[in-house]
Amino acid sequence: MTRWLLMLCLASSGAQGESIGLVGLFPGKAVLIIDGAAPRTFAVGSLVADGVRLTSVSDTDATLDDHGKRQGLAIGTHFSRAQAQGAPSITLQADSRGHFMAQGMINGLMLPMMVDTGASMVSMSAQDARRLGIDYRNGQRTFSNTANGVIPVYLVRLDNVRIGDITLSGVDALVQDQGLPFALLGMSFLNRTMMQRDGQQMVLTKRY
Repeated sequence: MTRWLLMLCLASSGAQGESIGLVGLFPGKAVLIIDGAAPRTFAVGSLVADGVRLTSVSDTDATLDDHGKRQGLAIGTHFSRAQAQGAPSITLQADSRGHFMAQGMINGLMLPMMVDTGASMVSMSAQDARRLGIDYRNGQRTFSNTANGVIPVYLVRLDNVRIGDITLSGVDALVQDQGLPFALLGMSFLNRTMMQRDGQQMVLTKRY
C-alpha cells in the first residue's frame, strides 16, 4: 500500500509539460503556463518540466531545451510536446526585419498578412475590407488604442480565414478606417493554433 501511494504522489507531482506557453518576461526570468496551470516564474537554467529547461530569455522571447532540442517561444505563443497527428500546419520564415509574413485568404480572396501576437484579433484596413466584400460598417463600432492614438474600429466576423493548409471559420476581426500596410494575423486566429518558434522559423498547427 505504502509503495503504491508513494508512486502515485510522485506521478502527480511531476510536471509533464505537454503544453508550455510564454506569458511574460523579466530580466533572466520567464513566466510560463504549463499544461493549463496557473502562471509560474522560472529563472534561466531552471527545469520547468520533465526534460525541459529554460536556457535563455530576451526582451521578446524565451528559449527552452526539450531533451536537447531547442524551442523558441515569443510572448503569447506556446508549443505542444505531443505532436498533432495529421493536423494541418504551415511553416513560416522570418523576413529581414524578423517579421513572419503569410499569404492568407479571407472569404476566398488573397490578402498578405503579418503574424502579430500583440494584436487581439485579425485586423485589416477599410480598403482591404471593401475589396474582400466585407460590409464592416454594419459591424459593432468601438475604439482601439494605437501608435497614432485612439481610433474608431469595427468588429466583424469573418466567414473563414486560410493560411497555408489551415482554414478556420467564424474568426473575429477588426476593421479600421486608417490604413494598415498589411493585415495582421492576430490572436483570434492564433489562439486556435499551436505555435512553435525555432529561430527564424515559426510553425502553426491547427488545434480546433
